Amino acid sequence: MNLSETEIDTASPDVINLANHPQFSPNPEQTFILTWNDNINIKELEKLLGDRKLRNSPIELLVLSACQTASGDKRAVLGLAGLAVRSGTRSTPATLWKINDHSTAEFMVKFYPEVTKVETLHKAQLKLLRDSRYKHPYFWAPCVLVGN
Repeated sequence: MNLSETEIDTASPDVINLANHPQFSPNPEQTFILTWNDNINIKELEKLLGDRKLRNSPIELLVLSACQTASGDKRAVLGLAGLAVRSGTRSTPATLWKINDHSTAEFMVKFYPEVTKVETLHKAQLKLLRDSRYKHPYFWAPCVLVGN
């Protein structure tokens, strides 16, 4: 499902999953996430998330299912995940390095049935760890939870 900014504002979902590809740059204007038909630059994302906080309806869980969404630099500690939490999102599962599409899809299938944040993250990681195809930390360890 693709939600526009207006739809997100109107629907006020508690959980949003962004499964996409980010583009990182030292220049904030050139840092964005790719959507199916457009780009959302970092400033637009920050505004959208911040608007929800101002209306006292913060996003409970913003899942950043993309490469290196918790990797930051001096400007942005914890990358996109840090931005999300600073903008009012309560919790943000994010990734530390480049991820594999297939294992990440499997991770999300195991993650969502029990969305209880840290416990769910841990259980999903354990399930992938026990799968011989994904037992290497490359597959199950890049996801971390930022926020509360």
